[in-house]
Amino acid sequence: MQSFLWFISTLFVFLSYVENTFGGITSTFIRSQWPSVDIPLDNEVFAVPKGHNAPQQVHITQGDYDGKAVIISWVTSDEPGSSEVQYGTTTGKYDHSAEGKSSSYSFYKYKSGYIHHCLLDGLEYDTKYYYKVGSGGSSREFWFQTPPTIDPDASYKFGIIGDLGQTYNSLSTVQHYMVSGAQAVLFLGDLSYADRYKYNDIGLRWDTWGRFIEQTVAFQPWIWCAGNHEIEYLPYLEELDPFKSYLHRYPTPYLASKSTSPLWYAIRRASAHIIVLSSYSSFVKYTLQWMWLREEFKRVDRKKTPWLIVLMHVPFYDSNDVHFMEGESMRAVFEKWFVRNRVDIVFAGHVHAYERSYRISNIQYNVSSGDRNPVPDRSAPLYITVGDGGNQEGLAGR
Repeated sequence: MQSFLWFISTLFVFLSYVENTFGGITSTFIRSQWPSVDIPLDNEVFAVPKGHNAPQQVHITQGDYDGKAVIISWVTSDEPGSSEVQYGTTTGKYDHSAEGKSSSYSFYKYKSGYIHHCLLDGLEYDTKYYYKVGSGGSSREFWFQTPPTIDPDASYKFGIIGDLGQTYNSLSTVQHYMVSGAQAVLFLGDLSYADRYKYNDIGLRWDTWGRFIEQTVAFQPWIWCAGNHEIEYLPYLEELDPFKSYLHRYPTPYLASKSTSPLWYAIRRASAHIIVLSSYSSFVKYTLQWMWLREEFKRVDRKKTPWLIVLMHVPFYDSNDVHFMEGESMRAVFEKWFVRNRVDIVFAGHVHAYERSYRISNIQYNVSSGDRNPVPDRSAPLYITVGDGGNQEGLAGR
């Protein structure tokens, strides 16, 4: 039996097989373009959990290369409290515990709460775990399901979300996703859109977004990719360290794939090998990201993980006026590797639209020949742009 994965976005269900690819089922849901209005701060999706120092903004991601670990993260606002996570396979009964670490950061005059990260490793595949964070009457319990063992016939359903934000359209995205039956999200960058606010509201909007998505990401891993709205290089606030808020809040298992940066890394999950790239980090020849990707492609074993998927924020191919050709420089560097290694699908966000290409490549182009038109290429990946998550900037329609 050929292995398959299902991919769910807010606008489509895309079903493809390893060898024979065909258009799948399009949802009847159509997003209205306007307005894309912020959810009011007193809405229940932003509510702070009750209890002194109660953990909030709980979220998890994969914690290793092969899916037998998770990183659990949360924030306490009043005091550091404990960084311990108790967990087990029966609700209310915790046979195991792990100790994490906490930190905080400042952004302009905003000071974050105490941000905790704790690694749970050595987990069993295909097992439901219950976990508890916090202490006393303010503790909170959640659960997650580990993926099946790495296997070419392992079936798994991923959600695909990009450019989410915290508007009513963002809420509809999350609500649609939560009834999809998908088991993990491949997130394509631009998380909170906090940088669209001013001064201390930037930090506060990271907190509201963390509480907003807790309803899903506390129960299943989201695999993070950074976008331009995570850069937050803001000289007018004397904030010159790129990705400060993102890196403090949303860890990735980059060391497990021998990466030197949390911004680019790889994981394996079920029958998929997933590579996450950083559109806003150096990628030309001999840079750290370039050297890492060259070695990571060598580690791909299609006999174990027949699916090879790449995530990035900026698409290589774009038919919208918005962000047109912004991915061209990275395409010129990496596209030939994608073709040579027969990448199945490249998911990107950034352009607030849904687009899907044929299998094409432009790897023959050079300035001297002038042969610059993409051509059909059966070794090339499908390029799918899903940047329509619902943020306040609205849809790209030109």
